[in-house]
Parts: sequence; structure tokens; C-alpha cells
Amino acid sequence: MSPTLDRLTAEDPVALVQSCHSALLWILRSHQSQPIPRYWIDHPYGEEEITLLEEDLLPALEAFLARTGEIDAGIEAAHEAEVERVQAAMAAEAPGIPA
Repeated sequence: MSPTLDRLTAEDPVALVQSCHSALLWILRSHQSQPIPRYWIDHPYGEEEITLLEEDLLPALEAFLARTGEIDAGIEAAHEAEVERVQAAMAAEAPGIPA
């Protein structure tokens, strides 16, 4: 892992999941049905294991990232509503100053 990515993911675990998702997609595309070596076991991932990654793991990562996006959108919307509320309150307190 690069030092920059390492610092980013230490601060933001969602960035780590995004990085893992991208790396897994790249590995799956680059191996094109060839076995994927696993260095701590003697058996590489073959067709069956690759299918499991594609059918089970990728959708789980994508669901996680989609839900995280929804949560982030909710936070952003709440923040925008708070900014608008504060701006409206400030405008109401100082009627001679345009908002």
C-alpha cells in the first residue's frame, strides 16, 4: 500500500473499502479466467473461487459503498439545511442587510 493511501485509509476506513473494491476489480479483470495466486496457500484461486468473488464479495462491497454514499448524502443534506437555517436566522435578525 502506498504511504499516501496508507495515511488516507488510517483516517477513513471507507476509503480502504473503496481501495479494496478497485483493487479486486482490477485483479479480476487482469486475470481473465486465469488462476489468481494466493501466496500463503498452495492453491491459487481458480474458476470456482473467482466466481465466488464476483458473485458474493463484489456485490457485498458495492452494497457497503452504496449505503455509505446514502449516509454521506444524508449528512450533507442535514448540513446544508443547518446552513440555510442559520443564514435565515441571521437575515431575520438584521433585516437591513441582504442575505
